[in-house]
Amino acid sequence: MKTVKHILEAKGSDEVHTVGPDDSVLNALERMAEKGVGALVITEASGQIVGLLSERDYARKVVLLGRVSKDTPARDIMTTEVVCVAPEQSVDICMGLMTQKHIRHLPVVSEGRLVGIVSIGDVVKAVIDDQQFAIDELQHYIMGER
Repeated sequence: MKTVKHILEAKGSDEVHTVGPDDSVLNALERMAEKGVGALVITEASGQIVGLLSERDYARKVVLLGRVSKDTPARDIMTTEVVCVAPEQSVDICMGLMTQKHIRHLPVVSEGRLVGIVSIGDVVKAVIDDQQFAIDELQHYIMGER
């Protein structure tokens, strides 16, 4: 069974993209575009997670409400009820959390420190990889290759 740790290792980067709660939404969007990500973790200077800001938050809380990105701080639109997981969590648990809570990103915390983030795309890829491995193993078994 794959875990969050396996997903993070497969991603190959331990960099987690963050901005502060007082940074402008425009700054957050520029960082998302620069890094090619759909969400940022919002952290205090101490590293404490205080929110999550996604493209969905932007669309629903800035665009639809007629706010101005450069004048709106991240704290005004971030999701404050952040669901986090540990590196040891299984992919199945992550998928269940994402489905139940209707969320697309899970920050990963180990010993009180932000160590990564997994997206629904990362989780789906891990499930597909596991299924493909099982299919390949069954095919080899059926063909008498193992």
